[in-house]
Amino acid sequence: MTALPTDLTAWLDATATHLDTSNDAAAQILPRLADAGLFHIGVPVAFGGTGGDLINAVAAITAVSARSLAAGFVFWGHRTFIEYLLQTPNTALRDELLPDLLSGRRAGATGLSNAMKFLSGIEELQIKAQQQADGTLRIDGKLPWVTNLRLGGFDVAAAIQGDGRQPAFVAVLSSDDAGLERSADLDLMAMRSTSTAALKFDNVRIAPDRILHIDAGEWLPKVRPAFLALQCAMSSGLARRALEEATARLNRERDVLTSSVSTLGAALRAAEAALRDGLTAHRFVEYPAQLFRLRIRLAEIAAEALQLELYASGGRAYLSVPGEGFQRRQREAAFLPIITPSIVQLKLALQLHEQPVADQPVAISATA
Repeated sequence: MTALPTDLTAWLDATATHLDTSNDAAAQILPRLADAGLFHIGVPVAFGGTGGDLINAVAAITAVSARSLAAGFVFWGHRTFIEYLLQTPNTALRDELLPDLLSGRRAGATGLSNAMKFLSGIEELQIKAQQQADGTLRIDGKLPWVTNLRLGGFDVAAAIQGDGRQPAFVAVLSSDDAGLERSADLDLMAMRSTSTAALKFDNVRIAPDRILHIDAGEWLPKVRPAFLALQCAMSSGLARRALEEATARLNRERDVLTSSVSTLGAALRAAEAALRDGLTAHRFVEYPAQLFRLRIRLAEIAAEALQLELYASGGRAYLSVPGEGFQRRQREAAFLPIITPSIVQLKLALQLHEQPVADQPVAISATA
């Protein structure tokens, strides 16, 4: 994991429960992470970053998620949007947006969850485009669940069905666009400071210079490894923290758990190593099923780690004050299986992926 600045660590530890249960500190997360320089990690120096690669960004999200999954979730959405800009051929758009994103002055949101399900043949795109006579594009549709829609201003990436026979494309829509409507924050069970809301697009007009890529089917498989690998970091962080807490509570009465904690820790390290190896070798573009399985396994490990923390803590975990941290982590762990693509959706994609080619729906060929 990345070593976080002590002031950020102290703030996350002091506010983690508040970030989980209330949304009145939501505006503080992005600038806190930005002030720590975390958004520069894995961004080339030529673009204003500190260098490194995606693996370094995964380590940073892991470290934040170990302290607060709400903060880790915001970090994931923002850093994933940054990654889209690093991989877009639209260099002018990258140069325009990247400085405010790296500094935390503006929020970046990945509205491509629907697109990732579309890519696997699970769901149709929910946003449509119509070409206008003046060369602009009219955008209509909705995104029911997007994170990091900061009230102070945000940009969101969305996959949009092209007009007529035109392919789906990926574009950036802005909170400043007329016709874009953000709902109130969703009434979440936990992680309420994540600025998670729904978006509606009603006759939003954008110019072609807002397009990240003209062909979603070509581009999305290339950015999917970053989308999911950065997502995996949330499970890693939560699992690591739960195992640390369980280890700290092992004593003479509960040393029977030592072997289980050690075995699960080894499984976590193996999954993390497989993630790093796959990213280093660039395997996940050609073999996405390997990444799907890692995403599923890491969420399972996090749930198992929370169970071991509960066993090691005993009844104190059920008391409001001494059990506060465990109870928050338990709520956080409940979110990991449902973040899009959910565990069920990933298992469905794997099932379809493993079918004989002749038996597969045409749309599933993109996952091969």
